[in-house]
Formats: sequence, C-alpha cells, structure tokens
Amino acid sequence: MLTLRSILFNTLFYANLILRMIILTPAYFLLPRKKAYAIPKAWARSSNWLFEKVAGTSFEIEGLENIPKSGGYIFAPKHQSFWDTFGLLPWLDDPVYILKRELMWIPLFGWYVLKQRMIPVNRGAKGKVMLEVLKRAREEMENGRQLIIYPEGTRRPPGAPPEYKFGIARMYRDLGVPVVPVAMHPGLFWPRRKSMRYPGHFKVRILPPIMPGMETDAFFAKLMEVTEKASDELLVETARNNPHIPLPPTAATRLAELQAKG
Repeated sequence: MLTLRSILFNTLFYANLILRMIILTPAYFLLPRKKAYAIPKAWARSSNWLFEKVAGTSFEIEGLENIPKSGGYIFAPKHQSFWDTFGLLPWLDDPVYILKRELMWIPLFGWYVLKQRMIPVNRGAKGKVMLEVLKRAREEMENGRQLIIYPEGTRRPPGAPPEYKFGIARMYRDLGVPVVPVAMHPGLFWPRRKSMRYPGHFKVRILPPIMPGMETDAFFAKLMEVTEKASDELLVETARNNPHIPLPPTAATRLAELQAKG
C-alpha cells in the first residue's frame, strides 16, 4: 500500500506540475511578473494538498511571526528534500532563488524561472561569479524581495553532520539584511534520490532573524548554532511522533547521540 501511494503521489505531483505549466503559460507570461507569481504559489499549495491527501504527510509551521514584515531579507532553510524548494512558497511574498544555471535550460520550467528573475549560478566558474551573484541579489532585494539561500548549498540527509558554506556569511555582510534561519525535516518523509513518500507529520520552525551588523565569523557560528539546535530538537520530536518512519543512517546515528546526552 505504501508503495502504491508513493507511485500515485509521484504521478499526480508531476502531472500537476506539467499540466499547470502548459495550460497556464499564456496567463503567466501576460501577467506582470509579481502578479504572475500567484500561479507557482497556487501550484505549491496544490502540491502540499496532494502530499497530505495522497501520501498522508502533513506539516505545520511555527514562527511565522519571525518573518520580517517588510524589506529584503535572506531566508535560510535546511535543505533535505525537493519539498524544500516549493513547500513554503505560499508564505513568502516575493522570493528570489539562487539556482544552478542548468535549470534555466529546461523547457517551460526555465522560462517560468526566467520571468521571476531568479539568479542562475555557474558552479564551475571561479572568480567573478560571486560578484555577479551579489550584484543581482542586491538589485532584487532593493525591490523588497526575499533571497532564498540553502546554507549547506545542496541537499543533505536528515541528521547528517552540518556542512555550511561560508558564502552565506559573505552575503550577510555585503547585503546588510537580516537572515531568517529555518529548521525542518521533510527529508524523513520525502527522501532525496528516492521515490518513496512516507506518511506522517513534521514541523517547520522559523527562527528569529539574525539582524545585520555582526562580524562574519560570529554570524556564521550563530547561524549554525541556532539552526542545528532547533534541527536536533525537531529530529527528536519528529522521530518520537512518527515511530513508523524508517530513519536513514545519518538520522538514526544523530538521534542515538542526542538520546545518549539525555
């Protein structure tokens, strides 16, 4: 039954994505950029609905009051799953993502991304690439947009030792905006590189923003400290409330370490 539900969810999820992109393309490209964002946000809501009704996975968000009410800021979530890339989209006003430039080459999807002025990065390039990213990010955030950055750079399995990239500290320093850390464990229910979808319930914890002005090393240490502390707390809680979930080795190991500490 679990396998059948996973297959059904995956089929409906991608069919929902492709059909919406095809059917709504004329409206999307005729609307002004920000108004057109309503179409991807509606898709994100429908995908969350499918995740709950078909896969049996629900979530709740804590700390929405920690999101700045105005102005630009950096939204810095843990990254474990494809869900992370869209699941919170309905709660963000006008987010802009830094993403691999190869994604821009995907038909339809790349055109949607281009209209929203996302920031493509050539990961193989050196030198000037960071300067160009900063320039583009500053331009977008001056218009009040929210910059989405995954501090670890790529998807990591739940409970894995943190591997934060110092680039977020440079952007914090150079952009001079708050950083909002986010802890969550959707990767327990939507594992990376796997087709299984596990039923259950998880929390997304939006933490208080780290305000601009800290020295970069101090900021970097604080970001890791507060995010990993919340992540550990949620791992213990999520495993306790979802005992049926098959924990990946990284999560099982970290959970055992936390339980040994008491």
